[in-house]
Amino acid sequence: MFISVLELFKIGIGPSSSHTMGPMVAASDFRNRTQTFVATHEVDPDLHIRCTLKGSLAFTGKGHAADRAVALGLHGYSPEALADQPVSELTERLWHSRSIALNETLSARFCAAEDVVFDRGRPLPQHPNGMIFELLDHSGKAILAETYFSIGGGFVNTLAEISTLDAPLKMESATACPYPFDSADSMVRMADDSGLSIAAIKRLNEHTKMTDIALDNGLDAIWRAMQVCLEKGLAVEGILPGSLNLPRRAKVLFEQLQAAPAEANLNDWLCAYAMAVNEENAAGHMVVTAPTNGAAGVIPAVLYYFTRHENGTLEQVRDFLLTAAAVGGIIKHRSSISGAEVGCQGEVGSAAAMAAAGLCAVRGGSPQQIENAAEIALEHHLGMTCDPVGGLVQVPCIERNGFGAIKAFTAASLAKRGSGIHFMPLDGCIAAMKQTGLEMSVKYKETSLGGLAVSITEC
Repeated sequence: MFISVLELFKIGIGPSSSHTMGPMVAASDFRNRTQTFVATHEVDPDLHIRCTLKGSLAFTGKGHAADRAVALGLHGYSPEALADQPVSELTERLWHSRSIALNETLSARFCAAEDVVFDRGRPLPQHPNGMIFELLDHSGKAILAETYFSIGGGFVNTLAEISTLDAPLKMESATACPYPFDSADSMVRMADDSGLSIAAIKRLNEHTKMTDIALDNGLDAIWRAMQVCLEKGLAVEGILPGSLNLPRRAKVLFEQLQAAPAEANLNDWLCAYAMAVNEENAAGHMVVTAPTNGAAGVIPAVLYYFTRHENGTLEQVRDFLLTAAAVGGIIKHRSSISGAEVGCQGEVGSAAAMAAAGLCAVRGGSPQQIENAAEIALEHHLGMTCDPVGGLVQVPCIERNGFGAIKAFTAASLAKRGSGIHFMPLDGCIAAMKQTGLEMSVKYKETSLGGLAVSITEC
């Protein structure tokens, strides 16, 4: 399998890669299909577009702004294009629009408040994050329809794509890659046999798709976006959007640490950095999927600490991201990074494993130690549920990223002090995560039907 580092890390907007970015990408694709259809068919001028959200998207899509994302996508916007735009103002304007312009003369009726349907009935069997888009004629008959699945990290499959795959993945064959690893075991073995680092073999695989200059430019853009997001989160106060009225905390915490650095410890800094990112995500601002929005704070926090407190270099940042992506690609290939599919172990757990691998790598860890670091971090997230209160990516998600960063840092340090020989392989841990996710109740997989989401005592 091959998944590019620049696909795993994507610049977009919050609050959710699967519930916001995914629906926006799907809506934009359906808009394109609709435009092609009306250009090549004789159609009824009285057209109507409808989107039905299924499964987890129906249960928590409102809190994750899925309906607003659908409206943005149908109007032709993409997550990356909105990263530096005033999204709230744009969404407010489009929310009151009653039509979608398909070409210079033809429009389709669409009102987001009425035409995005949250269907809380039986989910589609292929994946818990399903969406059905329809173009209807004046009689309500569907003349064009497509079903999409948001599979985590902003990745989207159509029904045809997901039905032809063994797992809900959209990856390219690695046959053209010089190091076509599809497991942690094969990754470590190839690194050992070649005498190259994991970052180096990942870089050589990337060269089959892009030049070294293009790759470095892409990695640098991802790192800049992570820093901008984190630093904005450290500078902003106020109440996060949504029904919880949750105040931002990262800025106050950061100011306390700056005022008394001698009293600050590693955990304090990591929590401030991770929470800053996830508060920006919760606000719907620019964020980098790492590998998802809900887990977007773990990797930037560890990497920011490494560069600011340990004098990490830009070249080390690139190696960190390449190593993290190598591990993240394996997890996505062999299990899932979707909270709706396997719970938060697939989001924050995967992010912690990726961050631990990256940190161990830039500290000089061997391939065996890097694999061990990723396994330790993931192992101690197994069974973690996704149970957001109010369907919002705020409680427990924001603090959870801080703890994910702490576990990643601890795992990297522990692995680096060992020989790399350990009992549980990363591949086994990933398999355990997948099986745990399959057996986990749907109440704990991003539906807000159980766990913390229903454990609030009202006075």
